[in-house]
Amino acid sequence: MTLQDKLAAQRIYMVLGALFITSLVVSNLIFQKFFYWYPFHLEIFGAKLFELSVGILPYPVTFLITDLISEIYGKKRANDIVVVGIFASLFSLLIVFVSNFVPATSWSPVNDGLFSTVFGNTVLAVFASMMAYLFAQFVDIQIYHFWKRATKGKHLWLRNNFSTFSSQFVDTLTILLLLCWFGIIEWSKFKGLLVAGFIFKALIALLDTPFLYLGVYLFKKRFKLKANEEIELI
Repeated sequence: MTLQDKLAAQRIYMVLGALFITSLVVSNLIFQKFFYWYPFHLEIFGAKLFELSVGILPYPVTFLITDLISEIYGKKRANDIVVVGIFASLFSLLIVFVSNFVPATSWSPVNDGLFSTVFGNTVLAVFASMMAYLFAQFVDIQIYHFWKRATKGKHLWLRNNFSTFSSQFVDTLTILLLLCWFGIIEWSKFKGLLVAGFIFKALIALLDTPFLYLGVYLFKKRFKLKANEEIELI
């Protein structure tokens, strides 16, 4: 690979990293709004099956990106993105904490009470999200590379979906346990939100498989990669 190609690959890696971090941080900030996704009117464990936090919307993007990075750049680079995401979450947590601490002016469009209502639980939410995120992302990367080795680089759909299904269940279970433990969500909602969250994420994982295939195809065509070959960054 030429130096120019390596520089291009580096820039693409940085763009993917930016999309990953943005999706992660935003999902932590908007989680308190819930919506009802209703293709079917179903209830389970006394709760509507598809009552979901809007924070779930950008979050699956992070798993698609880590799978793409794992496939093209390798396990180490995928883990690097996970670590960077942790620091980004901590920094966003610090910004929200300071912003909530300083008093609003009398003419501020958003007063202290409103700001605290929207972002007051963010500290606990980000902590819960980071714990879930840590477990889930590392599970995703480990399982992805296990299947990549086991299949000798074949059957991309298998490692993408198996790794994402496992990691998304870990993520959903962990964050709900912590949010219920902290009293942000009632325990009565736990089972319904767990099932709904996992089903939604599993459906998204199935739907994003063609996009992963497309991304891998474009990378291999652009950088002339052989089967199972990974890009080594500068």
